[in-house]
Amino acid sequence: MPSENKKIFERLISKTKIYLVIIAVLLIIICSFNISYILPSILVYALILLYAYWSNNKRKSELKEHIRDLTFSMDKTAKSTLINTPFPLVIIETNGNTIWKSNKFNEEFANIDINNIIENLVKEIKLELENNQANINNEIVKDVKIEEKTYKVIGKCTKSKEEYILTLYFIDNTEFELIKNKYNDSKICVGIVMIDNYEEIFQRISDEDKPQLIAKIEKSIYEWGNLFEALVIKSERDTYVICLEQKNLEELKESKFKVLDTIKEIETSDKAPITLSIAIANEGDSNYEKYKLAQASIDIALGRGGDQAVIRENGKYVFFGGRAQELEKRTKVKARMISHALEELILESKDVMIMGHANGDIDSMGASMGIYRLAKTLEKDVYIVNNSYGISLENFIDTAKQDKEYEKIIINKQEAMSKISEETLLVIVDTHKRTYVEVPELLTKTKKIVIIDHHRKSPDFIDEAILSFHEVYASSASELVTEILEYSDKTVELAQIEAEALYAGIMMDTKNFTFKTGVRTFEAAAYLRKCGVDIIKVKKWFQSDLKTYNKISRIVERAEVVNESIAISINDEEDKDANIICAKAADELLTISDITASFVIGKIGDKVYISGRSIGDINVQVILEKLGGGGHITLAGAQVEGMTEEEVKQELINRINEYFSEISS
Repeated sequence: MPSENKKIFERLISKTKIYLVIIAVLLIIICSFNISYILPSILVYALILLYAYWSNNKRKSELKEHIRDLTFSMDKTAKSTLINTPFPLVIIETNGNTIWKSNKFNEEFANIDINNIIENLVKEIKLELENNQANINNEIVKDVKIEEKTYKVIGKCTKSKEEYILTLYFIDNTEFELIKNKYNDSKICVGIVMIDNYEEIFQRISDEDKPQLIAKIEKSIYEWGNLFEALVIKSERDTYVICLEQKNLEELKESKFKVLDTIKEIETSDKAPITLSIAIANEGDSNYEKYKLAQASIDIALGRGGDQAVIRENGKYVFFGGRAQELEKRTKVKARMISHALEELILESKDVMIMGHANGDIDSMGASMGIYRLAKTLEKDVYIVNNSYGISLENFIDTAKQDKEYEKIIINKQEAMSKISEETLLVIVDTHKRTYVEVPELLTKTKKIVIIDHHRKSPDFIDEAILSFHEVYASSASELVTEILEYSDKTVELAQIEAEALYAGIMMDTKNFTFKTGVRTFEAAAYLRKCGVDIIKVKKWFQSDLKTYNKISRIVERAEVVNESIAISINDEEDKDANIICAKAADELLTISDITASFVIGKIGDKVYISGRSIGDINVQVILEKLGGGGHITLAGAQVEGMTEEEVKQELINRINEYFSEISS
């Protein structure tokens, strides 16, 4: 009898029986108000009893089948092992109903509120099963953090009619995770520290001051290395190799490489700032591979103007610093070497194709015209790829095409694709980004690629170039091409329009010789003036018509000032020249007092363009790089897809705030 009573008690406390009692009470209450409802209520209740009995039997059958499948072919010892498993085990439905827990499960989580954790875990697994992200036939594997311990949850799933039934084992993985983290933290990272302007600094100071300056620099670098338990070894007079553990690299990132500012505080006799470039790599199977990656990364840091740190990890580059102006290199040795190497490549090639960036401007066209004349002097067939252009080039193109020589050399994408071959030398000017060239498809059609650019180096650079003249100190690509022409072995006689195009390119990127001009900029301009540049004609190319000027005026009028000195405006008139108009409006905003930087947003098709300008106090390149763009400290741009102008504006404001928080930290 006691066993009979126990079974009756278990039936009474079951959920189904409780629901039936509640329904019976409700029906009795309803019938007490109207006697005519008695017979229908009895009939309804009888149907409910029949369904409950059928549903309960079916549920028991499914549960038995699940247990039978789980214990199939097990002998008595195996069944006992399952019940007394050394791992916490729970069998649970995805609706949250717990079917069974092992003794070990109850012991392991006796003093822990495990219900919420299990509930969230089951919801996550159920969602994956319903979205077909997990296969019912595959093993379930999850990592779960429960208080101070880490568990690897391994399980299987079966499907009942309404819910999934999960069998989950909890394996304590805490010790393994601690060992893994300790191993990862102890991994060696290899880096390179280079003094950017070593030659220039030590040429300017007296011999008696040199030892003291070297001592100050080395003391700062060694003390910085000691803070992060790094091994610092001087490999050359301006280069140091560093080795540190991964855990210290994380601390180094949090400090944002304060050594960059420490070095700049060292005073020299001529007050010229000293800057460092730092590159660290934690990828590679060996320390040698990490060192080679660090060497490649230091080239990127130098290509971005120096005074910054680059970390290569997880296949990406993370940048720190880079807020100082690029320092002009006084030596022209590299320009002379590049000129001779370029001539050799042109002579070895079947023909030459020149390509600038998308939505070309007068700088990319001027540089293209200069290389065109060099290749023609070396008696090679030459083509300039110009698939699209806006108002900045219309006046020049109209002038150039009046000369029969240039009628057939400026070709579009289709013509370029049909003419290029593996023996063609492809010269890319005024950009180094593979996604920003005029026709990206041309990059795969030849193995002979030359890059001539002056923008800060981006991670998206064309790494297969066999010759690269990438100097961020230069004002423009036209300045670099002019130097190449000056040092050519053959006398290059520029046509007047070619010299004017190069001169116009320098004028445009320096804003009439106001920004980013050095000694070599004026030397290049002087060389071009000797070639017969008509400055009045060049100025006419930059003239805007009244309609365009009115658009620029409206953009300036709508400008909003953020962070006290940064102007942001939106060009709400969509047209094919929106990027050029935005650039001119950004320039115009800088003429307003108290405005130290300006950003103008416009749209062409599905792309939103941002033009950024600065007088040098704010690094617009660092800000727009966060939005996928690039450029220089004083002049930068970006293209954004999948967002409206207002959304881009808000994102830009967020990045500006982020920039200032990084500076202040």
